[in-house]
Amino acid sequence: MLQTLLEPKMLLTIILMSTIVYITYLTKKSSTASDYFVGGRSFGWFTNGSAIGGDYLSAATFLGIAGLTFQLGYDGAYYAFCFSIGLTLLAIFVAGPLRRFGAYTVADFLAYRFHSKRARLAAVAVVLAISGFYAAPQLLGAAQILSMFFGTTYEFGIIFTCTVMVFYVGVGGMKGTTINQALELWIRLGAFVLMAAAAVYGGLHYDRILASINEFQGSITGTAQFAKDGKDVAFDGASWTGTGHYFPTFWQTISMTIGLSLGTIGLPHILLRFYTNPSAKAARKSALMAIGIASVFFFFAVYLGAVGRAVFLSGSASPEVMKDLVAGGNNMVIPSTAQALGGEWLLGLVIAGAFAAIFSNLSGLFIASSGALAHDLYATFMRKNITERERVIAGKVAIVILAFLYGALGLMVKTASIGHLVALAFTVAASTFTPIFILGIWWRGMTEKGAIAGLVIGLAVSMFMIFGSSMLPAFLQFKVPGLITVPVGFLSVYIVSKLDRKVPADVNEFMRRVHSKESEAA
Repeated sequence: MLQTLLEPKMLLTIILMSTIVYITYLTKKSSTASDYFVGGRSFGWFTNGSAIGGDYLSAATFLGIAGLTFQLGYDGAYYAFCFSIGLTLLAIFVAGPLRRFGAYTVADFLAYRFHSKRARLAAVAVVLAISGFYAAPQLLGAAQILSMFFGTTYEFGIIFTCTVMVFYVGVGGMKGTTINQALELWIRLGAFVLMAAAAVYGGLHYDRILASINEFQGSITGTAQFAKDGKDVAFDGASWTGTGHYFPTFWQTISMTIGLSLGTIGLPHILLRFYTNPSAKAARKSALMAIGIASVFFFFAVYLGAVGRAVFLSGSASPEVMKDLVAGGNNMVIPSTAQALGGEWLLGLVIAGAFAAIFSNLSGLFIASSGALAHDLYATFMRKNITERERVIAGKVAIVILAFLYGALGLMVKTASIGHLVALAFTVAASTFTPIFILGIWWRGMTEKGAIAGLVIGLAVSMFMIFGSSMLPAFLQFKVPGLITVPVGFLSVYIVSKLDRKVPADVNEFMRRVHSKESEAA
């Protein structure tokens, strides 16, 4: 028993869990709704920028981007470029105005912009849809790690992670979540830096491994015993280093670029982060810091995905690593490669980093969703005269409800790709909240009916093109359908607003508030 606990992967995971518990305990007192939902608006740009990075750089980044690069080559690396554009657009167009507006939840923006409960209700539905779409692959990653490296079942992994989230977010609220997210970000970055250093030290320079991958044609030695068909896994290096295999047409590529690039602006848990800054200036600086952190992460993710492919092709890794790379698929490339490069201690750090990524992102989704349920739904529609204490309690009850809901979704995506599932969540966000926030902040002519139409139509079209694509003609079947769904979202808002023409009477006051200088907004 003691020997098992002292294994590096177990020891470092326990240290991470203990740190989370300690920070959560220290920050557990949330007496007001402001404390619980937006951390008392007390976090500076460094802490909040780190937390935004923690929120944004989820399992999709830590595990998924490298995994997609490992599997798809240049087509997979393209995901990283698209993700990185999104934060830049968010910093330029949304971060400052959103903080000047100030609120508790994403739905507050629509409710106050149009003085509308219907708009708030539509926003709640979209928050839950996007968060559910995003939470499922995070739970998938956690369950796979627990299953592969600790021997638990997939179902136990889902239940364990949801239980941790109930404590993490339910007890710590936004204060505990923010500090934990900031800490966890640097654990992940440290793991990536050490992995890259080990790879370079081992002679795995990028230009060399690209050349070796490109030249490889045939079967990978030592994989037959782990493959389902009992044959060595075949690989075509020219296909990996070329483009256009996963996204075979120009329009498929453009569709993914639109969906991923604009999706960041519509992610509820990222938008919510800008409410926690003390000022609009701090919000912009937080966004800029997150951009810098994300750029470094994406660089390492693409490089380490290529390293993983080179290690796999060489057939020189231990049978355990080769088995993980065959059986674990693209989602487990980072842990497997870490084990091959640095043994058990580097594997332990990477597993702790992977849990940090998953917990960090999930906690943001839980906070955003609990705000939608407790603040936007319960306190607005069910109990209007709710006290501050009761509002906080409602938020904690919502966390438990969400754990069951998201846990069920996690069980449904057992064999999916983490990176691709997250890409679809980005597309839903880009087709719903992105038009609302861009046009709501920068266009006076947007109306209540236009906003609701944008949310409802954008969500419906996105879901249909994701789940019902087989019913569409071939030229409309996109792997990431942003080319169709995002313009539909923007046009729905614009056309219905033009037909409606019932612009709120205080729209000029709203615009002055969100675009005024710092001193005016104070």
